[in-house]
Amino acid sequence: MMIFDAHCDVLMKIWLNKYISFQQDPSLHVTYKEMERVGAKIQLFAIYIPEGVPVEQRFDVALEMIQLFHLSILSMPNMKFIQSRKDVNQLKENEIGAVLTLEGCDAIGQSIVRLQTLIRLGVRSVGLTWNYANNVADGILEERGAGLSTFGKEVVSENNKANIWTDVSHVSVRGFWDVMERAEYVIASHSNAYNLCAHPRNLQDDQISALIKKNGVIGITFVPEFLSSTADATIQDVLNHLEYVCSLGGEHHVGFGSDFDGIDKTVKGLHSYRNYEQLINELYKHYSSTQVQNFLYYNFVKRLC
Repeated sequence: MMIFDAHCDVLMKIWLNKYISFQQDPSLHVTYKEMERVGAKIQLFAIYIPEGVPVEQRFDVALEMIQLFHLSILSMPNMKFIQSRKDVNQLKENEIGAVLTLEGCDAIGQSIVRLQTLIRLGVRSVGLTWNYANNVADGILEERGAGLSTFGKEVVSENNKANIWTDVSHVSVRGFWDVMERAEYVIASHSNAYNLCAHPRNLQDDQISALIKKNGVIGITFVPEFLSSTADATIQDVLNHLEYVCSLGGEHHVGFGSDFDGIDKTVKGLHSYRNYEQLINELYKHYSSTQVQNFLYYNFVKRLC
């Protein structure tokens, strides 16, 4: 069973602690050994700059994370750099594809050249914000709730030119709708359904419907507070959000974006990448083989340009 996971923060963890080994370090949720054992096929690795990094250093840190991507991730046997759909099609049976993404445009400041540089270095999906405001837009926790700035509209246009995804996870509601008007390729890499769990990071029904209409994909995420308002989240909660998106017409527009290594608390039974096996077992109890394959892999991969 092939797995496409639309979001993890391994690069941030390795940047924070250079002694961490991607091969099989127990401090990581996602390791090469676990991916190899479970059946990973495509993993998206986010460039996320921690908030504590000074503004003038953020682009340099993004470049450092790209260097770590090459030294720590792509140095593993059978890990392959994915920069296009063609690269995916050329993956051999035992190979795992690694895709670079940008989580929040804080690293580029107000420079379109910096964005262009990151795209040339292989970034294939651009998340506009983290939770707060930057030069592109407001994040979902910014009280002002502004949409895309003039520069933000230029960023989306640049993503369109490069045939890469604009990622609406984390962006303000107004920013979401601005993206819907302008972006040609859209995903929500790690977001869930607001009507099941009223967290601001989750998507309202009209947003989910708009993503579906735009031929986008929503990655159901394993962040416990995005899954359930109770103290603990379970695999059943993950399935509930998946089914809810399907009920809105999203059967072919939903996958998974774990947010592994970007979270401290995990879902019961989904503590690391190896637990995808338990999730897959539960999926097969409720869905056909074709549906499960679509959720785990094809819904995302067939929209990768």
